Amino acid sequence: MLFEFAVIGGILLGIYYALFAMGLNVVFGAQRIINLAHGDIVVLGGYAAWELYETAHVSPIIAAVVVLPFAIALGFLVHRYLTPRLTRSSDPETLSLILFFGLSQVIEAAASLIFGPNEHSLPTSALPVSSLHLFGESYPGIWWVAVLVSIPMLAVFLWLLYRTPFGLRVRAVMSSASEAATAGIESRLVSGLFFGIGFGLAAAAGTMGIFIFGGIAPTDGVALTITAFAIIVFGSLGNPVGTVIAALIFGVVTQLAQVYAPSWSNLVPYALVILTMLLRPQGLLGRRQRVA
Repeated sequence: MLFEFAVIGGILLGIYYALFAMGLNVVFGAQRIINLAHGDIVVLGGYAAWELYETAHVSPIIAAVVVLPFAIALGFLVHRYLTPRLTRSSDPETLSLILFFGLSQVIEAAASLIFGPNEHSLPTSALPVSSLHLFGESYPGIWWVAVLVSIPMLAVFLWLLYRTPFGLRVRAVMSSASEAATAGIESRLVSGLFFGIGFGLAAAAGTMGIFIFGGIAPTDGVALTITAFAIIVFGSLGNPVGTVIAALIFGVVTQLAQVYAPSWSNLVPYALVILTMLLRPQGLLGRRQRVA
């Protein structure tokens, strides 16, 4: 029964991990930037959920919706005022790593000053849901709540990307910003909005993460970024569908490791990145690049 528990629990957590990692892949798709501050945006979402509950007893489920527009606006402003300087430089990739590493450190320092260095968590009464039983096993209620929050957000995002005129413009910019501009698409505005959506998804995931990860602390950002990066590399950089599939596999593998080899489970993200780079560097749904 442990195997069934790990698989089903891994699928439930994998759905949450898809939302958690999607924001990082969205930012990469918008500007080909690895956002090293991604985990810190997740942390900010967790702190927002904590603050809203402590001050106004707002449910973390409602908090996920409340933080979304603010995080989108933050991402749009970061894109508008910081990334243009990168694109005009001779080495934008390296500078983007430095820039977002710096942003990560600023967010971590600000969170430490405002909330203190200690971990913050919410009482179980913040989400009064009992464990649910399936196939003779009991699964924490928060896992199901995270799934119920993640699925609609992922569904709306994928619908927006693949079934709307805006999504068509986004995919054109992701394919080639210069060609999209030639076709009359305002690539900077489209990229900025998509960039902001990536921040929004990360912050929304953070409102559930304060439960999923057992609490939130200012220094959690780096580890969360590594986990998200492992998932999007495994699924293929810039491929949202690949992120969903990779997150499900990651959730199951992580749960199996925690059940059968708990002392090694923290190595799963690192092992996933290394194996992907060695065996299929383009990711699960990536295409091989021909070498001239």
